[in-house]
Amino acid sequence: MSSIYIESEEKGSEKEGTDEMSYKKMGVSEVAGGTPLQELNKTDDTEKPLLSDGTDGPACQVDFVSSEWGNVLVAVQGDRSKPAIVTCHDIGLNHVTCFQSFFNYSDMEPILRHFCVYHINAIGQEQGASQLPDGFQYPTMEQFVDIVLNVLNHFRIPRMVGFGMGAGANILSRFELAHPDMVDGLVLINGVSTQSTWTEWAQQKLSSYYLRGKGMTHYSQEYLLWHYFGKKTMETHQDLVVQFRENLAKSVNAFNVALFIDSYIKRSDLHIRRATDWPRHANARTIKCDVLLIAGANSPHLNDTVEMNSRLNPEKATWLKMSDCGGMILEEQPAKLTEAFRLFLQGQGYVLRLRPAAPAHSVEPPAPRPRQIGQPSPVMV
Repeated sequence: MSSIYIESEEKGSEKEGTDEMSYKKMGVSEVAGGTPLQELNKTDDTEKPLLSDGTDGPACQVDFVSSEWGNVLVAVQGDRSKPAIVTCHDIGLNHVTCFQSFFNYSDMEPILRHFCVYHINAIGQEQGASQLPDGFQYPTMEQFVDIVLNVLNHFRIPRMVGFGMGAGANILSRFELAHPDMVDGLVLINGVSTQSTWTEWAQQKLSSYYLRGKGMTHYSQEYLLWHYFGKKTMETHQDLVVQFRENLAKSVNAFNVALFIDSYIKRSDLHIRRATDWPRHANARTIKCDVLLIAGANSPHLNDTVEMNSRLNPEKATWLKMSDCGGMILEEQPAKLTEAFRLFLQGQGYVLRLRPAAPAHSVEPPAPRPRQIGQPSPVMV
């Protein structure tokens, strides 16, 4: 599989700089003191979470899988006798807030007839989760590999297609490196292969500090929203941002989120590399399955995906850059993502007879032309 990218429709350089978090709208006292949201907005919190499970689409069956770190909530969507798609979510999210809207999207329904989706929630991240005890040893990114393995063994899944976002993409990448025989393919949104930078470490460490001590403060909320969307999307898709802002304020356990963030910023490098001289580096550490690596044109994690793509085998990896989109591709561009996911699955031998529901909304890629290995071929969308 050749490495490609979807070129942005906006004019500008192909190589964009990393989106930096803006603090202009945040007062000095808010950044330094971390005022809890409960004090900023004293409203009645008796309402249900904005994004609740079991709405608009087939309901998920909830099951608990035991692990060394406690029970893991897994939401199962579909017929368990069918091939498996396993999802892992990003920090501050869970299977409802990260994946429910996309997997209940109308264009996804024909695809899901052929699969069973297993949504893995990280320890303590599900909606309504009880606060983990002080001193709890939260699993590292490497230890999450064992949790995913426990889930697959519990449901007797021999092979799966992984679908991860952010921290979840990093976990599934590690799982493939440890158990390549159990993974048919990976869809990685905002995937990262390196350890955290000093800037990322400092910002997330400060956010984690406030989450532990004062709950979901304004600073922590703004940082997580920037992590999901990026600065431009936060300005142009305000209705979507408001939904996630309300969900962060009402339906997450701030202390548990802090533990997940600490685990993510302490991640190690994947130590994968592209084998340019195949006869000599045939045993190079790399992801062996087909990979669909996706980022939005305005995503704060765009450069991270470029770096990860440069480390992957160009015959196995496909890099897509979605135009007019930030970091939350599942919410911003569900139609384009569904089409890309369908084509990726067909490349794995699944849903071969499935055709797009609305072909007028997509453009087929041009005929391939000679190119150097590893050089992306632009596809206009």
